[in-house]
Amino acid sequence: MAPEKEIWDSGLQSERTRLAWVRTAVALCTGGLGAAGLSLRQGLPLPAAAAFALAALCGSLLLIRTGVRWRRVQEALHGGRPLDPGLDVFLAWLGTLSVVAGAFTFVFVVR
Repeated sequence: MAPEKEIWDSGLQSERTRLAWVRTAVALCTGGLGAAGLSLRQGLPLPAAAAFALAALCGSLLLIRTGVRWRRVQEALHGGRPLDPGLDVFLAWLGTLSVVAGAFTFVFVVR
């Protein structure tokens, strides 16, 4: 079997992966905006709203980078090169950790 046949499958793996990244980005963006607005309306400390706003920012940056990331994945798969998620994984982790930080602030202040 040729090396490119081992790496490339005619299925829609990269498209499904792109949709998963879009779902993650949209969840971070909308959830972060909603939680930031809720925390400001409820009078929670500013760090909680800031953490949720940071999650929304990370989600929006991930959403903007979706097209670039998909093209790079396609080129790497067709070229037989390794994938480098780099910045996108960092943004996803930072957004997730921001949601966790905001949630902890929310839980411990609202008691």
